[in-house]
Parts: sequence; structure tokens; C-alpha cells
Amino acid sequence: MTGNEQRITPGLVGIPTEVDVVVVGLGITGAGVALDAATRGLSVLAVDAHDLAFGTSRWSSKLVHGGLRYLAQGQFAIAHESAVERGILMDVTAPHLVRPLPMLTPVNDAMPRSRTALTWAGLHGGDVLRRTARTSARTLPRPRRLNATEALNLAPALRAETLRGGYLAWDGQLEDDARLVTTVARTAASYGAHVRTRARATSATGTAVELRDGLTGEVHAVRTGAVVNATGVWAGDLDDQVRLRPSRGTHLVLRGSALPETRVAVMVPIPGSRARFAMVLPQPDGTIYVGLTDEPVTGPVPDVPTPSDAEVDFLLEVVATAFTTPPTRDDVVGAFAGLRPLLEVAGTDESSDLSRRHAILTSRTGVTTVVGGKLTTYRRMAEDALDAVVATTGLLALPCRTATLPLLGAAPREDLRRSTAPTRLVRRFGTDADLVLTTAREVTGLRDDELLAPVSEDVPVTLAELVFAVTHEGAYDVDDLLDRRTRVGLVPADREVAEPLARRALELVAGTVSARPTDQ
Repeated sequence: MTGNEQRITPGLVGIPTEVDVVVVGLGITGAGVALDAATRGLSVLAVDAHDLAFGTSRWSSKLVHGGLRYLAQGQFAIAHESAVERGILMDVTAPHLVRPLPMLTPVNDAMPRSRTALTWAGLHGGDVLRRTARTSARTLPRPRRLNATEALNLAPALRAETLRGGYLAWDGQLEDDARLVTTVARTAASYGAHVRTRARATSATGTAVELRDGLTGEVHAVRTGAVVNATGVWAGDLDDQVRLRPSRGTHLVLRGSALPETRVAVMVPIPGSRARFAMVLPQPDGTIYVGLTDEPVTGPVPDVPTPSDAEVDFLLEVVATAFTTPPTRDDVVGAFAGLRPLLEVAGTDESSDLSRRHAILTSRTGVTTVVGGKLTTYRRMAEDALDAVVATTGLLALPCRTATLPLLGAAPREDLRRSTAPTRLVRRFGTDADLVLTTAREVTGLRDDELLAPVSEDVPVTLAELVFAVTHEGAYDVDDLLDRRTRVGLVPADREVAEPLARRALELVAGTVSARPTDQ
């Protein structure tokens, strides 16, 4: 760290009037650009009109992919890039937030022999990607065949009478996509970046940005050596040269009891496709996600996309082919949708055919836009964006170092397993778990049993992490706490139960600040 540590802050009070780089957008890409720039020795101001992980970055499958789907589509370069970046996340930068996920593809009577052979070949292709990315089999084991008994042991809810066996492969699973964004942003701030939410860029050129404070309404002008537009599906608002064709991906949220004792992800082949699957994804909090659709979207981009009834029905129908007692609409306790910022490519009609590669574009006014790509490759996207900025502006910067730079809280999994800190805090904060609890003690004066008590049996969120979200992660209101710093908001009923604790966290921190008005 630089010794010039900042804290993520809502609003624009006290921002610098001149910096080397302004980053607009604080999803995973913008947070990654801020970290890359700060660790290259550049002064950085990173802003978002709403909050960290407000857009697409919090609506993913929470997977760190190795590029298998892109391999099936013949996109070898992006498949390799995905596998390399997955390995970096799992072994170097975020082993505390990414864990190996076993993924079972059931082989049943409804699966044609040709599809079975293609699937097995694809899994071996994915293992070749793992090896070429130099990710060890200790991190991600090799794929293997299972008999029907072994498959049922891992997922007892599978339809046993038609099951012939299965294939077990491994990929990366995030503790939480928004948690990754927050951790990257915190790490950027620890290296001196000014990270501000509730700060909207109203206009920008390559040398100046006008920002409006969402809390006070005041307008601030900032001079800069470069502006990076990392606003995802809203990139065209800041640069009218950007042409996107967003697609919507929808997930359903189930209680774990809907598919009891499912200990692995289950990949259910989508009828009529060669390489697409619906995914049943058990989550660390006891819920299960079912996804993923790929629907083209037209018209204005909403702040929060909404799943369609047709997508809900489609996912339930696909999953029903694999389970004895499949989930129904009554089992769906929540649903969410995200918009992929896909670049428009001439000659493609289906959104699934659009390239997931990222692109670096420079506008007539000098703004650098980074768009496309996906969560797994955020670090590489940021590196390419900063390389382009340095090349075009002449800013003096150190080489990129993010491929070997652990995020805050990172440590080898063996060290994390030996930690004596509360398990939930270790899962979400790594070695910063003790900092989270110590901060909550100091701010609130409460005992550990009160700080660490879960909201309810279904909602494992604690007061300690909510307090830390306010003091260190820039959370400003209940929405920030429940919809982004934690993911309680994915289940409306759970959100209602957790709201009083979120309000209490805000009040406790506000009381401390008002009692010590000179503290910063």
C-alpha cells in the first residue's frame, strides 16, 4: 500500500480538482481500472452515479468461468484468456472470494448419445484450457465420469429412473459478485484512489469531467490527463459513438429445500442446443440460483432489469427434465436479471452469437471507453484500458502489476481454513475478518454475540458486516447494505426481515460520527 489510504465515500466533498485519471463507473470493470491506475502510480478519481456494483456486475451467475462455452463456439483466444484470468483470481488475487465448484452434468435417457459424447469432449477441452493457463489440478481437479449411484449421492433430487450416470467437472464460484467489486474498490482506495459513489458524470472530454454530487446537487469540475468510461450498458450515454446490443440474463432464486441435499452445481442441457445448459447453482447462503437466459433487449436501459414471465417459465421447464420433484413457481422466492453490454457486430442476429470480447474505444473528444467482456476477465480489461490510455496520453505510469497483486483480505485457502475468526466473515472478507469485527466493536460498543448474530435462520447477515460496510465500504443507505454489500435483497421476504438491522447499523455509525464531529 502507498500509505495514502482513502475510504470509499458517498458524494464529492473534498475531491481533488486535478488527477491523472478519472474513471466513470464502479462496476467490476471500473473498480478494476481504478486499481490498475492507482497501482501504476497514477492519481485516480473513480465515481459512480449510484453505488458500487449497481449495474450488471451484481446480476451474474457468481461464477468465474474458464471459457468452456467460448471454446465450443470456436472463440479460442477469449477461452484461453478466461482460463488464465480464472487462475489468477483463484490462486493469486482473490482466493478468499473464489472457491472451486464441482459441476455435475447428468447423463440420462433424454440426452442423445451424440450430445453425451460432445459434452465429454468439451469438458476435456476445458481441462486443456486449465492446463494451458497453468492452473493446477489441486485448484481445479480434472473432469471424470460418474455412475448413476455416484451422481445421485451428489444430487439426490435428480430423476433416478432415467439416470445413466454423469460427468463431474470443476469451475470457479464467487462468494458474491458484488463483494468482489467492493473488495477491488477498497483495494484501489488503499493505494490512494479517491472512490466516490452518488457522483454522476454529466459531461466528459479526455481532459476534463463535470460531476454532480448526488447528495448536495453541487457541480464540480475536475481536470484530468485521461477519462475512462467504464459504465457498461450505459456507455453510450457518455460516448455516443459506442453501439451496444444488450442481452438479458435471468436467474431464479430458490430455497435450498426446493432441491434438497444438492451439494454440487447441476448442468441441465437445453433441448435443441449443442452447447447451452441451464445451471442449478447452490449458494453459500443456502439458496440456489437457476439460470441463465440470453434474451436480446431493445429500448432504454433500465436501472434495474426485470425478468420476464417467459424466462421464468423457460428455466423451470428446462430444469424439470432432470429432477424427480422439480421446482415450481411456488418455489421461486426471488428472481433477478442483468444486461450484458455486448458490442454490436455486423452480420450477427442472435445475442448469443455476439462476441464476449472486450474492446477499447476512443471517442472524438478523447474519452477512452472499455466495454464488452465479462466479470472473469475484468483485470485484463482494466490492463488493456490503462495501456491504451498511457499510449495515447503520454501519462507516465509504471507497468501493470495487478496479475500478481492480492486484493485486500487475500490469503492461501489453507491459511483461511486455519483462521479462528467467525466463519462467515472469513468467507466474505478473508484476513480482514478480524478488522471487520474490531471495527464493529469500536463503533458500537456491543458484545460479539450481538454483532455476530444472524438476522434469521434464512438470513445469515450480521450487524458486524453491516457496520463495516458503512465505515469502510461507502454504504450510504439500506439499499446499499441489503442489495449490494450483502445480497439479502435478492429475496424480498428476507429483505423485509433484515431491514431493521440495516437501519440499526446506519444509526449506530451515524451516532458515532455525531459524537465525534472532527473524525474523518
